[in-house]
Amino acid sequence: MDKQPHILVVDDHSEIRELVERFLGDHGYRVTTAADGAIMKRVLADAAIDLIVLDLMMPGEDGLTLCRNLRAESDIPVIMLTAMGEETDRIVGLEMGADDYLAKPFNPRELLARIKAILRRAGGAQERVPQEAPEQIEFLGWTLLPRARELIDPEQTLVPISTAEFALLMAFVARSGRVLSRDQLLDLARGRDSRAFDRSIDTLVSRLRRKLGDPPRNPQIIKTVRGGGYLFVPKVKHRHAPVA
Repeated sequence: MDKQPHILVVDDHSEIRELVERFLGDHGYRVTTAADGAIMKRVLADAAIDLIVLDLMMPGEDGLTLCRNLRAESDIPVIMLTAMGEETDRIVGLEMGADDYLAKPFNPRELLARIKAILRRAGGAQERVPQEAPEQIEFLGWTLLPRARELIDPEQTLVPISTAEFALLMAFVARSGRVLSRDQLLDLARGRDSRAFDRSIDTLVSRLRRKLGDPPRNPQIIKTVRGGGYLFVPKVKHRHAPVA
């Protein structure tokens, strides 16, 4: 029997918390709510959360700050709620590490659909690592461990990487030297059921560049190909475990 997904709803409006808790509960989800960032952190310390629905505008630490700090240590999927419909606000949320966004007021059914899509994607990203995957992948002093889903920098420091960033990097290293269009990257890294749009791939590439220390104005690892997509430049070495 499948595990009941555990959703954390963080919003300072009690009406929204109660509405979402009741609606998701009726559709088979376990729901915990939090009115602010402090409560959110306590919940995360005590419970295994599968996805966070996070309000952008809250007193104290706002949603952007909470999301950015969360991304430094976790890849729990985040859907950002915003009362502002400006594209800039949505893009900033995605750049801070949110997996999706939804503008208020929203239809609970749309939120449910987005939750389902993101949880499928998060699970699928882990399942896409084949059993015959190399023990480790190396490029420019960096080491990617596919089975452990870990990224290690040239100084041998573990670099936090989200599920989506890991899937995108795996797509790149498997096709080093090839130009990949945004459509290809959507298929390879996020899946067509993600309902993602092209701009989110651009944002995800920007996040991955930052993790790799690739300067945005003159990237040397992931180059932008005008009208074509993206090119992963470094030569890649695949190291397999020795056969017993």
